[in-house]
Formats: sequence, structure tokens, C-alpha cells
Amino acid sequence: QVQLVESGGGSVQPGGSLRLSCKASGRTFSGYTMAWFRQAPGKEREFVAAIGWSSGGPYYADFIAGRFTMSRDNGKNTMSLQMNSLKPEDTAVYYCAADRRVATWAIARMPGSYSYWGQGTQVTVSS
Repeated sequence: QVQLVESGGGSVQPGGSLRLSCKASGRTFSGYTMAWFRQAPGKEREFVAAIGWSSGGPYYADFIAGRFTMSRDNGKNTMSLQMNSLKPEDTAVYYCAADRRVATWAIARMPGSYSYWGQGTQVTVSS
């Protein structure tokens, strides 16, 4: 089966950093757009960042304000999200996602655009 597995979550203090990784297995993701979303308790799933297969992006949500950097390694079938200057409001479960059909950045920010999802990794930012 196709699997997307996130790792790298944990607990950090405000201002700290984490690097999340997403490993895909079961297929290669040639031509797929990949993305990160997050969901806090009681909140809707929220777009974080997206990146295309070979060009375009990364595209980031406005709230990031230069704090996060997304990248992908197509040869290893992985992607990552480097998160710096973390804030308590960044606390959420972070999910990786992928889909071949994402054609524009406007579409890329919508959770319904993605058919493949990981199970999520918890990020907690607190003192």
C-alpha cells in the first residue's frame, strides 16, 4: 500500500526548532505535488506549505513569515519541513500529503486536493 509517514515531531520551547520529515513508500511520487498541513485540537486542517515535482514553489502560508522552509528529495522519495522560531500557536499535528493532480498554488492550499496523507506527527511548543 501507499504510505506517507511523518517523523521529527516533539516538544520544544518557544523560539526553538524542529525538522519534520515525510517518507513515502509503496510508489514513487514522480510528478506529484507534496504539501504539509497542520491541525490543532478543535481546529480545521490548515495549509502550511507545498512544493511541486521539479519547479515552482515552495509555496507557504502567510503565517509562516519566513520561519519555515520546505524541501523535497525526489531520489529518496522524502520531503521535509524545517521549522524555526516556533511559537505556541504552531502547536498541532502536522501531516504530509501528496497528489498528482494539483495544478496551481491556489489548489495546492486546499486539503481536499490531496488523496495521499500520512498519519501525522505531533508538534508541541510550550514553556
